[in-house]
Amino acid sequence: MKIRVWTLLCALLLANTSQAQDDASCNTIRFAMLDWADLKVTSTASRVLLEKLGYQVELDVKTSIGEVYESLANDQNDLFLGNWMPANTDMITPYLEQGQLEVLQTNLKRGLYTIAVPEYVYDQGVTRVQDLGKYAAQFGGRVYGLEKGNTGNALVKKMIANPAMGMSQLELIPTSERLMLAQANGRIRKGQWVAFLGWIPHPMNRNFELRYLDGADDYFGPDKGASYVRTVAQDGFSQRCPNAARLMKNMVFSQDMEELLMDQIMNGFVPPLRAVRIWMHDNEATVTGWLQGVATRTGGQPDSRQIVADLEVGWGRLTD
Repeated sequence: MKIRVWTLLCALLLANTSQAQDDASCNTIRFAMLDWADLKVTSTASRVLLEKLGYQVELDVKTSIGEVYESLANDQNDLFLGNWMPANTDMITPYLEQGQLEVLQTNLKRGLYTIAVPEYVYDQGVTRVQDLGKYAAQFGGRVYGLEKGNTGNALVKKMIANPAMGMSQLELIPTSERLMLAQANGRIRKGQWVAFLGWIPHPMNRNFELRYLDGADDYFGPDKGASYVRTVAQDGFSQRCPNAARLMKNMVFSQDMEELLMDQIMNGFVPPLRAVRIWMHDNEATVTGWLQGVATRTGGQPDSRQIVADLEVGWGRLTD
């Protein structure tokens, strides 16, 4: 009986050890990035813990979502934490069907992504996307979007091309998150009309009085573009790098956390690494949960308490 118990314990130990052992190719974990504030938060948090566990991390900034998925499919990068759904459905589905990408986790729930306007515009009758065309002149004939190739841009263009939406007098202006919000900020300060792609979580919802428009469910999804965000990887990542994959499956974020840190980064000009490290230092329970069942790169047991204690070293407080 003792021999059987010992054999079972050894088998369980070997299974757990095997699960934690990554291939040598996993020494460096490569993140595909876009110039989005939420990605800076989530990818930086992941980077901090991976480095604490002994991995090297590279952040590869791309110019479009299409480039991101291509870089994963072609083994140029390993991970992407910004697969917004359902807006990204058409873009990512071919890669999933061809077995080039795998979904690791839904890292954010209860998001939102659709066209937004200032509250004072909404109060004057622009409550649906179909109302935008009625007031095209007040909007300067423009709806501001994100970087070229963004799936949200493509959805707005489809709406404009559909005569039933009554938006033919409008043009989608691709910009970037930073430039789009600069346009919105300038016009809102002057009380002018502006329509642009908005989403939750984002500090724009703290800094502006915004309303999200109805009528685009066939494009951005039901309930005004109710969204969720997924972590995706190149196909085979979870088999090749099971320990790193376990961490990435644990990395689930909250709206409050993301909005707070995005606001510090975008409006407080705090470097992302500093903002993230201090937040993690102050939220030990969350970090401990992220590390549940995860080993170090060499297979050891990480000390989550020590990792959290070390995060603030040399960085000071945000109020310093």
